[in-house]
Amino acid sequence: MDIHKIILPTPFAVGNVNVFLIQGERLTLVDAGVKTEEAWQAFQQQINGLGFTVSDIEQIVLTHHHPDHVGLLDYFESDIPVIGHPRNDVWISRDEAFIRHHDAFFAELFPKAGIDEKYMGALAGLKSMLRYSCERSLTHAVKEGDSIPGLSGWEVIETPGHALDHIALYHPQEKVMIGGDLLLEKVSSNPVLEPPQTAGGEREKSLLHYNHSLERLRQFDIDILYTGHGNEIHNVNELVEERLKKQRDRAAKVLHLLREKPSTVFMICQQLFPEIYKKQLSLTMSETLGQLDYLESVGAVTVDSSNGYWVYYAK
Repeated sequence: MDIHKIILPTPFAVGNVNVFLIQGERLTLVDAGVKTEEAWQAFQQQINGLGFTVSDIEQIVLTHHHPDHVGLLDYFESDIPVIGHPRNDVWISRDEAFIRHHDAFFAELFPKAGIDEKYMGALAGLKSMLRYSCERSLTHAVKEGDSIPGLSGWEVIETPGHALDHIALYHPQEKVMIGGDLLLEKVSSNPVLEPPQTAGGEREKSLLHYNHSLERLRQFDIDILYTGHGNEIHNVNELVEERLKKQRDRAAKVLHLLREKPSTVFMICQQLFPEIYKKQLSLTMSETLGQLDYLESVGAVTVDSSNGYWVYYAK
């Protein structure tokens, strides 16, 4: 099986992103990098170095909707098939109703989380990321257990958490998985907070989804896990346990802080990430609320919302 890793620059702190070219019955690109001219030039150069041209690519599969994985879609011909989880489409198409719902969700959530009004401008930062994304639509939606046209032997595994539309591609005979940002070699993937798919829906608890997706990895026989950032992973089960332990340790730290003083989500966020919360408010709040969701799920904390915002208490 021929899988070619293509490494592309991004303007983000995470650094380079990996996309993959699979030589199946159809020449398939998995993920598409970020929408910058630098990334596009690097992509063309590496594709040409493999003996292909961009026009040889017959379809694109997306592991999830984040800009560093979808942006270059806008550089491809409009009729190329684009495959991904159905929840992906509202993001990559920039569905106007969904964007309004997205903004309303965070405008309501931030005050409940106890965020100072002076930080509400972070909402604009969430939207500014879209300049690195794309404006396309899925042509084919896939879910758990589906196969990919032109990629015999590969199956779709739903792995929500880092993004709620996240999927991985698994080839059981070859014991290979292309995992997007599900599990990374050097850093933990952030369980990013997202609005529910429709207005009025219950808030999705991203960290709980993410932990479940990590646990599921142990069910698969994987020799090589190709990742969205960094090197391939060969010790999947060992690294899964390491990531889950790190998450439990952080939850224990949050619980310790709550035993000292009942707190809002934002107060805990400031203590966990004192140096970076101002610059990366969305990501740090996602992580913090995720830890509180986890503690609530195991019965370690209670929440008082009687004053219009959430105050967490250790039991």
